[in-house]
Formats: sequence, structure tokens, C-alpha cells
Amino acid sequence: MHTQLSTNTTHLHDSALHVLLEKISQQIGAQKVTRPSPDRLTPFDTDRNVSQFRSRAAPARIGPATVAEVQTVARLFSEQAAPATLYPISTGRNWGLGSFLPAHSGSVALDLRALSAIRHIDLQGGWAEVEPGVTQLVLSKELAGTDRVLNVTASSGHTSILGNALDRGVGLRHQRTNDLLGLEVVLPDGNIIKVGWWPHPNGPRAINPFGLGPSLLHLFTQSNLGIVTAGIVKLLPRPECRLVIRTTFSSQSMRTAIDVLRGWVAQEIVSGVVKVYDAASTRNYGGEPDRHLVLMSISGTPAKCDVIGKLLAAEAASAGCFSAVDIFDSTSIPASDTVLNVVAHAFGGDPVFNETMLRAATGQDAENVDALGNGWVFFLPLIPFSGEAAEQAMLLLNDIQEETGIAAGTTINTLSPDVIDLVVSFKFDPEPSVRAQAMKALDLAYEKFHRAGFHPYRLDIEHASWPAAHRPDDGADRITRHLKSLIDPTGVIAPGRYA
Repeated sequence: MHTQLSTNTTHLHDSALHVLLEKISQQIGAQKVTRPSPDRLTPFDTDRNVSQFRSRAAPARIGPATVAEVQTVARLFSEQAAPATLYPISTGRNWGLGSFLPAHSGSVALDLRALSAIRHIDLQGGWAEVEPGVTQLVLSKELAGTDRVLNVTASSGHTSILGNALDRGVGLRHQRTNDLLGLEVVLPDGNIIKVGWWPHPNGPRAINPFGLGPSLLHLFTQSNLGIVTAGIVKLLPRPECRLVIRTTFSSQSMRTAIDVLRGWVAQEIVSGVVKVYDAASTRNYGGEPDRHLVLMSISGTPAKCDVIGKLLAAEAASAGCFSAVDIFDSTSIPASDTVLNVVAHAFGGDPVFNETMLRAATGQDAENVDALGNGWVFFLPLIPFSGEAAEQAMLLLNDIQEETGIAAGTTINTLSPDVIDLVVSFKFDPEPSVRAQAMKALDLAYEKFHRAGFHPYRLDIEHASWPAAHRPDDGADRITRHLKSLIDPTGVIAPGRYA
């Protein structure tokens, strides 16, 4: 009896979804609604993702070309009390965390890549209005030769600006959430709202993303409360001069070196994010064995850069734990130094060299990372900016390697004088037994770092349930669930990695 009931329920589910998808096809065009063939789980070009996470069964993919079409899709899902949920995707290049895959099976992918317009650039005001399909490479090219730059990440230039900012990614200048000024959001019922700061005729010209009263802007970051179809992102002044400082330190000097770096960040000697690549990471790019690579940027007037460059060289020498300091401007960087080229140009708002680093890490270009790339997963905790915490984190990763045989690569991104974004990457051969050990290493990272008080600030799709089991019951989850029930009472938008 139970088996028969389940079969009938599944049939009704499939039938109702079929009717809904037919209605959507009629209104936005059949070519924008893709359903898998009977022998495939998903309608994507490939089910494989670079992290080798298990495939999610997606009954369809919808690719709207306009905001109005996004509204139509959401409205029809809401009105029909849809038998499936919508999972918005920007460009699908969320490598290491799940790529294009929904967090859970059964969600219809809402592919927003075709929403790729740069709607407006205001150089004087310092902002750009972009859609989810706009990549950092496209916008950076538009800004070339101007007095403004984008806060770009070290990831591929073919990644979404908005997608990364909504997931609270980290650029070369600061965390990307600091770049969000306003969001255009399609609500689950198809209505559209704007939150944060937006330019309006005769409205406030000075940017104020928090507005007056409670701010709704970050209600939609790491959120499944709406579908973001555009955003206002900050553009930064292009510095008159920028230099990159390169030095290294040994693993034995980790505690001292990190504490010295903290002092430089705290006293604002360096500009933007300091990046520290460990020996495992630098091996991919031709680095020295057992040496951690430090790359720092300074910017401002030529006179300032000259003074700070000399000061840093002297400070590094007196610290006693760093190798000789090398100072480069954009014209003196050796072409063979992959990481230096990436950081130097990305700090200046140009991600053109990022693809070289991507190929070194995965063996593939952006288009083929998921289909053909080597195994690659990320664990992304925040840790205190201290030598003690950094040393403890490295010991935890050594323990994981001893238990699994999977070595971790790490990159430190300094977010403030108090906080480090620690990017932990596990590279592995996709062979099943090795993949199993890599997944175990990832699970152990969550467990061991949690016990140490080092919690992740971004999650992969296999750990979407992690917060429910590990966050304290402080009432915040109840408020979030209440808001979800108010904004999305019929459950149009799928649970994501955070909700």
C-alpha cells in the first residue's frame, strides 16, 4: 500500500510540473525551458562538477533572457503552488563549492546567465549597475583607461560579480559584500523590489547603501528569499601608483611572520588584502619548497609608494623571519611568475592573468573546469589574525593529511587587523578511492575547525545542513524561518547552502 501511494504521488508531482513547464514555455519561449532526456539526471551540458560532488536530480532548467521573464517564471510557480522549487544560478562557476549544482535534488535550475547587461556605469559617482551574468572580466574591460576599477577576485575573470558578492566572496581590496550598494530582487510572487541605494532622479546623489531605518540590503546575501536580477556595485578610485611587495617565510617562522603582518595591516602600511600562499599552493605555480609566499600591495601617489616600499623592506629585514623583499610595479613583473602577475593586475582591477592560475590549479580553462578538471574542493573558515591561530590551523590540516593522505593547500586573505579568510583547497585525483578520501578530508575540516572555534563563512553543497547542527539556538534561525514564511509562503525558491 505504501509503495503504491508513493508511486501515485510521484506521478502527480511529475504531471503537475509538466503542466507548469508547458505554461512557462508558452509565455517565455520553449527554447528557454530545457528538460533532461530519460537517461539523464540533469539538463546541463554535463553532470560532472570539478568537486566530484554527487549529482542532484534537476527536473528542468529555465533560462530567462529578461527580468520580466524572471518575474513570469516566479509568478507562475507561486500561483500554481509548484511541485518543485526554483534554484537561481548566476554563471554556475562556483567551483570548489558545488559549481552549478543546486544544493538539493528536485529543484528546477533558474539559469540567469542571459541576464548579462551592464546597465549603467557612473564614473563620477563610483558605481555600476550590472546583471547576474556580468563577469568581472567584462566589467573590468569596460573600466580600462578610466579613473575607476572593480574590486576583483583572484578567481577566473569569467565568474559572476553579483554571484560572488551575494555569496560574500573576497576580492583583492576587501570582502565583496562591501561592494554591494543596492539590489534589484524578484520576490517569489513575481513582484520586484529594490533595496539599498539606487540612483533616482532628484534623489540622493551621495551613496548610502543602508538608507534610513532597518536595512534590507543583506537580507538577500546568502539567502533564498528572492531572486537577484541586478545590483549596484561600488567602483573604486584607480590609484596613481601601485606596487606589489614579494617576500617569503619558512613554515617554522609561521607564528612570528603572521604577527608581524598583522602589525603592518593594523597600522595601515599596506593597501587592500595581504595574500599568503603556503608551500603546497605555490608548488602549483612554481614556488619554493617549504616557503610561504607573501604578496602585499601598496597604492597611492608615487611619493607615497616610494616611501612605503622602502619602509616595508626595512621592516621585513628587521623582523628577521622574511626573505629579501622584492618590489615590483606593473612593468617590472617577470612574465614567468604566475601568482605575482595575478595579484598585481587583480589589485589594479584587471583579472586578465587569473586564467593562468586557474589552468595551473585545475588543468583546464574556465569552460572545461567542471567537465574535465582535476578534483578540487574548498573549505572556507574565518580565523583570528594571529600567528597562534594560523599555526593551529596548519596543525589541524596536518592531522587531516595524516588521516586521509590528502594534502591541503592554503591561502590567507587578510580581511582586517583581526580576521583572516583562510582558503583551504583539497586537490585530488578523481579516481573513486582517492575521491572518497578527499570527501573525508573535507568532512574532517568541518569537524576539526569547528571544535577549534574556526567556523566557515561559506559552505559547499554537501554541507548545506551544517549550520542547523552547529549554530547556537539564539533565535536568529526562527526569525529567518518566519521571514521565509512571510515572503515565500508557497516555497517557490529552493533551500540553498545556507537556508
